[in-house]
Amino acid sequence: MKIIGIGVDIIENKRIRSLIKKKNFLTRTFGKNEILNSKKVKNKINYFSKRFASKEALAKAIGTGISEGLNFKDIEVINNSHGKPYYFNSSKLKNFIIKKKKIKNFNLFLSISDEKEYSIAFAIIQTK
Repeated sequence: MKIIGIGVDIIENKRIRSLIKKKNFLTRTFGKNEILNSKKVKNKINYFSKRFASKEALAKAIGTGISEGLNFKDIEVINNSHGKPYYFNSSKLKNFIIKKKKIKNFNLFLSISDEKEYSIAFAIIQTK
C-alpha cells in the first residue's frame, strides 16, 4: 500500500454561515444524503463546514482542486453507524480518481474536526 495523495483544509465556520443564506448554495454544494443527514444534527453550520472542508481536502489530495469535471456535489461525506465520517465512493468520484491518479484500486481516508470558529478536514488516498 502506498499513499498517493494527501489534502487538508480549514475553514472559518462563519463563512459557511453566510453562504448558507445564499440561494441554492446547499443544493449546489452538497449531495442529497448530506442534506438529508443534516436534519438530524443541531449545529448545521459546523456540520456543513466540516463537509465543505472535507470536499476541499479530497480535491487537494487528488491534485486537481474542484475543477476538470469534479464538483462539490460529486464528493459526499456521510457517517457510518458509529458516527465515523467517510467519503461515499460514488462511481463518478471513483472513476475520476482512477483517471487522475492512474490507479485501479484505492482507499479513501478522512478525519474531520471542528471548534466554535473553525472546521478542519484531512484526506488521504492510498492504493490497495
